[in-house]
Amino acid sequence: MTRRIWGIETEYGITCAASDPAASPLDAEHAARELFRLLVERERTTNVFLPNGGRLYLDVGAHPEYATAECDMLADLLAHDAAGQHMLADLATQANERLAREGVSGVIHLLKNNVDSAGNSCGCHENYLLRRDSRFRDMADALVSFFVARQPLVGAGWVRPDGSYALSQRADHMDDAVSAATTTTRPIINTRDEPLAHARDFRRLHVIVGDSNVAEGSTLLKVGMTHLLLNALEAGADITGLTFADPLATLRASSADLDGTGRYELRDGRRLSIVEYLGEIAERVSAYPATSDPLESAVWDLWRRGMTALASGDWSGIDTELDFAIKHRLLAQVRERAGADVAPAMLIRMELAYHDITSAGLGEALAAAGRLRRFTSPEQRRRALTHPPATTRAHLRGSVITAAKRARRSVTCDWLHVRLNDSRLPTVTLGDPLATSDEGIAEILADIEQE
Repeated sequence: MTRRIWGIETEYGITCAASDPAASPLDAEHAARELFRLLVERERTTNVFLPNGGRLYLDVGAHPEYATAECDMLADLLAHDAAGQHMLADLATQANERLAREGVSGVIHLLKNNVDSAGNSCGCHENYLLRRDSRFRDMADALVSFFVARQPLVGAGWVRPDGSYALSQRADHMDDAVSAATTTTRPIINTRDEPLAHARDFRRLHVIVGDSNVAEGSTLLKVGMTHLLLNALEAGADITGLTFADPLATLRASSADLDGTGRYELRDGRRLSIVEYLGEIAERVSAYPATSDPLESAVWDLWRRGMTALASGDWSGIDTELDFAIKHRLLAQVRERAGADVAPAMLIRMELAYHDITSAGLGEALAAAGRLRRFTSPEQRRRALTHPPATTRAHLRGSVITAAKRARRSVTCDWLHVRLNDSRLPTVTLGDPLATSDEGIAEILADIEQE
């Protein structure tokens, strides 16, 4: 399946800092309510499908969440992930201006990270379209170890409460390797069969282990290397011999393995480092034909340079592209300025500033200084705010939403269905995520145009 649908769901942490030291700030629930106030006034809900094909909503636990539109090009995925970040940052700006006008002491911050000060974890979930005829359970078992080994390379970096550094925020918070549960446990792969497409043809690989990435390079590598491996597996590649004996223990230990010297036992008795494991995966994947994605060469380049950095302990070659290295460089500068006795709290504040997507965050300044490389252009990111990808069913859903808003018509959508509420036309089911035309959608658009 050289053409594949991807999507990313990102839960954002929210906090409200008191602008007046004598006042009490808003708690997370009230801050989230303020964040979504304008959206609720305009849409009468906190769960909205957008003209760009994505979904913006308030998840359980007062987590603002954005799910990208269905994408089949890596550049589209990066741009749409950035679009969701921009939308939420804009909501925060408006909320903070409103709080200031109303005399409320508090400034809302949104954090694209995975761990809060109380040790709670929010997620960044990846979705990959698979053909129904693939042997999903066999593939899931084989993929678990790949996702374990991928994590040090694409982790966001984490300052632990004691001030020590780890490669991944999410690694210490996973409970299971494979599970259908979604709330009682955190598996590396969630196997609940919810394809959000024609069930006879497709299923969805739902990956929960990934960190929330600030750097486009980390997101590109995370999704790109997974897509390349899935293609190779569907074409006949075999990685069943590359299975860790204890995936969860390996996940946690490798996150703390900053010099890359750790070796982890496989079920066949061998002991490999993370880089050796990823090298074997790369060798098997490279034996299969390339995909048509223009960014595939950038994925391979980051994959190889990332492995070199982990193996050597010299991260300078990737410290503008991959999160764990970018953040580590920032923290090293804090240590240089503050001296050897730097307090963990100072490092944690710097880390939070790295993940803060509001105007108080570091992202835009780092990008402007050439210390946070973009793989998308400003025009691609601007377009993703209002336009869905042109090559997936998101184009159909987005077209209806855009036309309905312009004509002030009422439409109801989810990932699979579109209905024009004030019409006798039937609900349209978009069962093929790769489709870009549909007779039912054409009828809805014609109805809107006639009105």
